[in-house]
Amino acid sequence: MRVLVWHWGRRGAGPRFAAELAATMRDLPGHEALLSLSAQAELLAGPAAPVCELPFPTYSGLFSLLRRLPAVPFDVPGLAARIQALDPDIAICGMPAVLDLAMAAALRRAGVPFLVVVHDADVHPGDGVPLQMWLQRALVRRADGLIALTGHVAQRLREQGLVAGKPLLMASLPPFAFGPPPPPPRAHGGRLRLLSFGRLLPYKGLDLLAAALTRLGPRPDVELRVVGSGPESEALDTLRHLPGVAVENRWVPEQEVGHLLAWSDALVLSHTEASQSGVAAAAVAARRWVVATNVGGIREQLGNEPLARLCEPTPDSLAAALAGLIEDPPRSLPASGDPSGDPGAAWHATTASVMDQIAGAFARR
Repeated sequence: MRVLVWHWGRRGAGPRFAAELAATMRDLPGHEALLSLSAQAELLAGPAAPVCELPFPTYSGLFSLLRRLPAVPFDVPGLAARIQALDPDIAICGMPAVLDLAMAAALRRAGVPFLVVVHDADVHPGDGVPLQMWLQRALVRRADGLIALTGHVAQRLREQGLVAGKPLLMASLPPFAFGPPPPPPRAHGGRLRLLSFGRLLPYKGLDLLAAALTRLGPRPDVELRVVGSGPESEALDTLRHLPGVAVENRWVPEQEVGHLLAWSDALVLSHTEASQSGVAAAAVAARRWVVATNVGGIREQLGNEPLARLCEPTPDSLAAALAGLIEDPPRSLPASGDPSGDPGAAWHATTASVMDQIAGAFARR
């Protein structure tokens, strides 16, 4: 099967997910993969840029997006011709983005069915841009099939009436490797290094993290970095004033993520809600310890992970989990969802399962 995988966001987990999916698909017998990314994708400017057969000019910021939108419908015929030249049997949206309805129209014009990988069925508090979820649901309604990364997301899609008899396939979010695995936790010989990483938004539970650290009390043997971009908040200000805590409110470029994970011993995910976590996937690939709240699809993602510990989304439970990590950290290796400890093996298993499900679902049509 010849598959076109696309994602037209510029940065973050989306381009990497689409690139990893396409790269893994190319290694599967009987399948070919083509990749379409935003021409402005941060990943394409990096030192290990993936092969991208269909770059699509999107935008470089909010104002360029507003200027770009009126011209997008006029791109559809040309885009359809480019798709027909690539001759895919099917297309997969690796993660929805703002301009995807243009791709949906071009695929229809080219006669190519498509599926959408749904990472989140609901918008998280403070997340996204105006109309983001409306655009996603419009794309989902036009799709020929859906792929949910957790049972939690699949159930929400059913409850929202978005499945409507079309194939709903199941997958998982494999570990994201940002370079080779770094040395194991505590190899540096210093204080325990905790890392809270990602977008600094309300659903990440930064107020919960601050309350848990307050209950834990000052620990001269522990340091915590809170790194990511987001609006300033009372929770961030509280964290800044706690001993041993540093807050870095900034965008972390693709090339720096691996170094940040290597610095850490453990990732702290204090989410108040979640479908799944790309940060958790990166932590697993880097073989880092993880303390995470048991919300949404997190249990599905980390419940069988030997280096992860789950707790309830309360300050007392999170504080107790952090204390347990400090006093008695996990000892089992490797930190991977597959027996070999190789993130590539997890990607291979997930992608092979998806392709088998696609073949079964569309063969019956």
